[in-house]
Amino acid sequence: MPSRDLCIQENVALAPYTTFRIGGPARFFCEVTSMEQLLEAVTFARERSLPLFVLGGGSNLLVTDRGFDGLVLRVKIEGPITIGGGYRDDRPKQASITYDVPGGMDWDAFVRRVAEAGVTGIECLAGIPGFVGGAPIQNIGAYGQEVSTSILWVRALDLETLKFVTLTAEHCGFAYRRSIFNTTHRNRYIMISVTFRLDLDATPTLRYADLQEYFAGRGSAPKPIDIYHAVREIRHGKGMLIVEGEADCRSAGSFFKNPIVPESLLREVATTLDLSVDKIPHWTAGEDLIKLPAAWLLERAGFSKGFQLGEAGISSRHTLALINRGHATFADIAALRDTIQGEVYRRFNIQLEQEPVELGS
Repeated sequence: MPSRDLCIQENVALAPYTTFRIGGPARFFCEVTSMEQLLEAVTFARERSLPLFVLGGGSNLLVTDRGFDGLVLRVKIEGPITIGGGYRDDRPKQASITYDVPGGMDWDAFVRRVAEAGVTGIECLAGIPGFVGGAPIQNIGAYGQEVSTSILWVRALDLETLKFVTLTAEHCGFAYRRSIFNTTHRNRYIMISVTFRLDLDATPTLRYADLQEYFAGRGSAPKPIDIYHAVREIRHGKGMLIVEGEADCRSAGSFFKNPIVPESLLREVATTLDLSVDKIPHWTAGEDLIKLPAAWLLERAGFSKGFQLGEAGISSRHTLALINRGHATFADIAALRDTIQGEVYRRFNIQLEQEPVELGS
């Protein structure tokens, strides 16, 4: 039996723990605030041969209507942020600072703290919901920044050995919205803390048109905190900032990843739409590969902002955000997802990949 310090509940509804506000119950549910509790909870699951799922902020999660027949573990291990001096590596010479951050800290709160200190490297990742420990798993990115470029290492519990380990950024296998934690080593590690290397006195990132337009005409270069607030304002305008009470915010943010396809497929899309290649937004993504904006493909396939299918729909402010219109179930969201994927594939021969993690049977 678990100790008195560890509270394990049964048949807990998961919908309130997700930004979609959708999903059935977890057979067992537990929130841990220390590494001792974490080990005890993992042992509880192992002794009963229960599948284990680690829940973060619930912002990149779609739970089935039947729920999860195992232990859902919410890791809220918090503590002080440790700030260190510069870190020497093979990157360009730049004054730097390190932050060792507990995995249970709110991600946006950490970004704000860093931006307020005038430190650059993650200011464009403002407004992304979730915990710090979830950031490396998906390699979150937005407005020209990816978190992987600022990570030195992560500290995690290895569920195969039940030992705490340190993995450098090189070992994390970072790629676009990917890492070993959501691909080859999915469900093996539980994040405890993340150590970042961030820059002092560096020029903030203004790569995306939205940010360039926001600061156009201003006499002085924006500070990191200015970009933090600008990104949050832009995200809010697109319905991509979680604000309680707003209908468009019952979602998981961007539902589909921007597809990376061969250049030849770009030409096929251009032919299908009777457009020249230069009229299609795209970015180089490797040798003979390009990245296409999923939102653009949805719109060209007939799915515009505000589209509805039963209780599921597309945000009125952002084409990539599928939303719960109020009483949607997993089945409703899945039906809309399948409809969109099917039509985009039929028209462009491109298979869109779902971004949120799916949990349950």
